[in-house]
Amino acid sequence: MFPECEDTQAVKAAMWDPFEYIIARNKEGLLNVDFKEELGHVSYHVPCHSRVQNVGKKTAETLNLVPGTQVNVVERCSGHSGTWGVKKEFHKMSMKIGKPVFKAMANKEPNYISSDCQLAGHHIAQGLRENGLPETQMAHPLTLIVKAYGL
Repeated sequence: MFPECEDTQAVKAAMWDPFEYIIARNKEGLLNVDFKEELGHVSYHVPCHSRVQNVGKKTAETLNLVPGTQVNVVERCSGHSGTWGVKKEFHKMSMKIGKPVFKAMANKEPNYISSDCQLAGHHIAQGLRENGLPETQMAHPLTLIVKAYGL
């Protein structure tokens, strides 16, 4: 955005995705990996914005640092698309688009479902319920890391 604006570019250069930062600290040997609690099986949805921003799968990489944690990575559109999925005229279609994600997230009956995008996370939780799939606790990935530290 605004490539000609020095202030905007300075902010851009200073911004990190939280999980990009965590993985960078880990690669430098600066991350405390003394996790106290296992997370079990986590179904993690890679949100569209992470793909567009070229963040990669840093969140899944971070979750995999927690001993006793298996991460099922689902990289597909959840169907929510910002406010589009909550609009009455598009909601049914958004649930249809998300159905493959709902099924993939329910695979192996995870202990948690998670996404860096809270809108997608809530949409997926609703899709699990509405499709009769096993429901589980939804938690943001940062919340899961806090839990893993025993905090």
